[in-house]
Amino acid sequence: MLGKSERHNLRKSYRAARKRLSREEQEAAATALYSLITAQDFYQSATKIAFYLAIDGEINPQPLLSKALAEGKSCYLPVIDQRDEPLLSFASYDDTTELVRNQWGIAEPPRPDTYISPAGFDLVFVPLVAFDRECYRLGMGKGFYDRTFSFKILNRSSQPMLIGLAHNFQLVRGIPNECWDVRLDAVITSEKIYHSETK
Repeated sequence: MLGKSERHNLRKSYRAARKRLSREEQEAAATALYSLITAQDFYQSATKIAFYLAIDGEINPQPLLSKALAEGKSCYLPVIDQRDEPLLSFASYDDTTELVRNQWGIAEPPRPDTYISPAGFDLVFVPLVAFDRECYRLGMGKGFYDRTFSFKILNRSSQPMLIGLAHNFQLVRGIPNECWDVRLDAVITSEKIYHSETK
């Protein structure tokens, strides 16, 4: 089992590896990811999709976001919500949305007036630091996605479909999971789709 220090070291190592990618490597990975995902039925049938804006060397879903907007899909970006416990809210996004920087320097849409249920999406693209073949995810350590989508722990087949996006080298042998960890439905890299079995 990975303890707290081991998780910290793993997170540090893979974040550094992401940042070492050249601009050309990042662009090639984003283009290949776009080609793979847009061919999938789950993307084509989705009408309400949550994206993220890439930071810290994360694989970039921006080409996907642009295509989804052009196709008339309803697109959303996360907003960190500190009302009670830290959670993610999702705000509508289009090409006219003016983004603002939050306390961590991450660009977000303005805080929504009405909150959309996390269960109301068809598809949510999730960033990650590392993942394993069982589609468990190591995130940045804040727990925002795990808390927001905790209802999926008891009912993994419920909406939305949670899709992790990653560079292929972020695959690790195994990520020990805690009771609060939300398992992804799939992880997609520029090279391959890793599916988790519903249990």
